[in-house]
Amino acid sequence: MAATVFVLNGPNLNLLGTREPDIYGADTLDDIAGMLEDRARELDLEIDLRQSNHEGHLVDWLHEAQAVGARAVLLNAAAFTHTSVALLDAIKAIRTPVIEVHLSNPHTREGFRHKSFVGMAAHGTIAGFGPTSYLLALEAAARLA
Repeated sequence: MAATVFVLNGPNLNLLGTREPDIYGADTLDDIAGMLEDRARELDLEIDLRQSNHEGHLVDWLHEAQAVGARAVLLNAAAFTHTSVALLDAIKAIRTPVIEVHLSNPHTREGFRHKSFVGMAAHGTIAGFGPTSYLLALEAAARLA
């Protein structure tokens, strides 16, 4: 049975492809899911991709990832990255490694995006490579023990 990697996406990522394509690109979340599923098969992994505009859903899904024994979580918390102590606490509360993912590079953007509560507890961060950020994070997850 293949190990599962949760791919959790926060607010407004359901609008990828149409939302600020100059920053986030033209790929939709479904496009990214397809790329991840293809690569996951090659790595003998399964993907459980979810998106919510609600912080509590992301917290619940982090808890669920540990409860079901997920290999890792790829988390693009979007704007919650910079505001959510709840996500920080949830990541710290579980043993499942969390890899922070961003399409853009937050450090080249507005100052308020330079602080990451997610990054304070994440195993690592991959940012700035567009959809390839997710693929790089999946590669990293596959190498976790």
